[in-house]
Amino acid sequence: MAVFRSGLLVLTTPLASLVPRLAPILTSAARLVNHTLYVHLQPGMNLGGPAQPQSSPVQATFEVIDFITHLYAGADLHRHLDVRILLTNIRTKSFLPPLPSSVQNLAHPPEVVLTDFQTLDGSQYNPVKQQLERYATSCYSCCPQLSSVLLYPDYGPGMLPVQPLDVPLPSTIRPASPVARSAKQPVRGHQRGAVGGTFDRLHNAHKVLLSVACILAQEQLVVGVADKDLLKSKLLPELLQPYTERVEHLSEFLVDIKPSLSFDLIPLLDPYGPAGSDPSLEFLVVSEETYRGGMAVNRFRLENGLEELTLYQIQLLKDLNPKENEEDKVSSSSFRQQMLGNLLRPPHKRPELPPGCYVIGLTGISGSGKSSVAQRLKGLGAYVIDSDQLGHRSYAPGGPAYQPVVEAFGTDILHKDGTINRKVLGSRVFGNKKQLKILTDIVWPVIAKLAREEVDQAVAEGESCPHPKSDHPLSLGLPGWQNMVHEVWTVVIPETEAVRRIVERDGLSEAAAQSRLQSQMSGQQLVDQSHVVLSTLWEPHVTQRQVEKAWALLQKRISEAPSDP
Repeated sequence: MAVFRSGLLVLTTPLASLVPRLAPILTSAARLVNHTLYVHLQPGMNLGGPAQPQSSPVQATFEVIDFITHLYAGADLHRHLDVRILLTNIRTKSFLPPLPSSVQNLAHPPEVVLTDFQTLDGSQYNPVKQQLERYATSCYSCCPQLSSVLLYPDYGPGMLPVQPLDVPLPSTIRPASPVARSAKQPVRGHQRGAVGGTFDRLHNAHKVLLSVACILAQEQLVVGVADKDLLKSKLLPELLQPYTERVEHLSEFLVDIKPSLSFDLIPLLDPYGPAGSDPSLEFLVVSEETYRGGMAVNRFRLENGLEELTLYQIQLLKDLNPKENEEDKVSSSSFRQQMLGNLLRPPHKRPELPPGCYVIGLTGISGSGKSSVAQRLKGLGAYVIDSDQLGHRSYAPGGPAYQPVVEAFGTDILHKDGTINRKVLGSRVFGNKKQLKILTDIVWPVIAKLAREEVDQAVAEGESCPHPKSDHPLSLGLPGWQNMVHEVWTVVIPETEAVRRIVERDGLSEAAAQSRLQSQMSGQQLVDQSHVVLSTLWEPHVTQRQVEKAWALLQKRISEAPSDP
C-alpha cells in the first residue's frame, strides 16, 4: 500500500451520521498519509452523479464547531499527522460572501485525495474516484499525479451508513448564559477579533482555539503570541520553540485554513496585549484556563473607556493517555516533558577522540542536579569523570594550577595549611566576570588535560570488554568544552529552584546564590547547544526514568552508528 506525505480528506456524510465513523476514517487516513492531512467538510455532496460536483457554503452552526473539535480530538491519537480542517467554505449567517472562484494554494499540495463517500457495491468505483479528483483539483492546489481512495472503514460492501447519534456532541463553546442552545443554531460572525497564546509546537487543542476564532472573524484576526516575560512561568521554558519559529508555523496553519482572512501576528508582552487597547476588536477567544484573563481584559478596557469584547470560552481537549506529572489536557507543557531524554539534534562526529569510547558532556547551572544524574548514569554503566574533582586536583598544593591561582588571587585565599579556600575564591569570582575569566583561563586547560588522561585510562580499562562503545560512555561536566564530547547533555531546573537548592546546600544567601548563577551560562544558553535535556524538577523516580530513557536511546544510537572503515 502506498503511503503519501500529504493528503486531502473530503467528508461528504452529514455530520451527525459521520461522528461514529470518524475514528476508523481517521485511522485509515493515517495509514495512507504520514505528514499533513487537510480535511474539507462538504456534507451532502454526491460524487456519483453525472455532473461535476461544486463546492457549496456550509453554514457555521454550533454543530459544525463541535464537530471540528471532535475531529481534532480524534486526530490526537495520530500525533504524527498534522491535521488541518479547511474553513474556506464554512460561513457564518451574517457574512455570506461568494466562494472563491480560483483554486486555493496549500502549504503542502495533497498527493492523494480521500473520501468517506460510499458506493452502493462498496467498491473503489472508478467514475466516483474521477469525480473526487476533479472536485479536489477544482478547490485546491494538488500534485499533478493526484491519487484517490474511497474509504470504507469497518463497513462491508453495500452496507448503509450508520444512523445519527442520539447523544449530541460535547459543547465546544461554553454558553455565556445558562439558556440552552440548539446544535443547528447559527454562529454569529464578527468583523475583527483576537486570540492569544504561546502556540508552542502547534497541537490539536491550539487548532480548535484558532479554528473557532477564524470562523468567528470575517475580516481580520489579531493573534498575540506570548514572548519574553510571559514565558518565564512556563514549564521547561528552555525547550520552547523560538518566537520566530512559532510564528512561522502559526502563520502557515492560519493561511491554510482560511486564506480570506487578514492575520496580524504580534508578540504578546503583557497579559492584555492588543485585546486590551484596540477599539476596533469585537471578540476574544479564550480557553477554560484563560477565561479569567479574558474577564481581566474586559475590565481593563472598561477602565480605559473601551467597550467590552464578546468572550468565547473554548473547552479544553482532554489527553486520553497522560503520563505521570503530565497534565490531563492536550498541552505543550506535556509535549516538552516528553522531549526530556530524547535526542534533539544529531550528535557530533569526533574522529580525534579515542575510538573505543563515546563521550557525553553533562552540564547544567549550579544546583540543577548534575551530580545526581551523573550517579544515575554511573549506575547504568557509564564511566563518570567529575570535573569538580579534577578542578580540586588541579589547584591542590603541588597541583598544576595551584601556583598560578595563588599568584593571580593572592595568598589571602589560602587556609593556614596552605590549601586554597574554595569559599573565599568563589566569593572573588562569582559575580565578577573579569575575575572568573582569569580563573577559568588558568584552570580549564589543566582540567581538560586531566580529563583527556582519564578518557585514555577508561578506554584502556575497556579493552577487555566485548562492546566498549556501549559499555563505557563517559560523562564530563565541562561547560564550554563541546569539542571534547560526542554529545552535550544538559540538566535544567527553574532558576528559583536552583537558588533554593544552592542556599540549602552551600549555606549562601539568596543574593549570593543568584550572583553565582548570573556568573554562569544560563540554562537556555546551555540547552541551545545540547543534544539531550533532562530535568530533576520532579521526584527522584521521575528523574531515574528520564535517565534510563536517555541511556537506552544512547545505546541504540551507538549500536546503529556506522563503523569506521
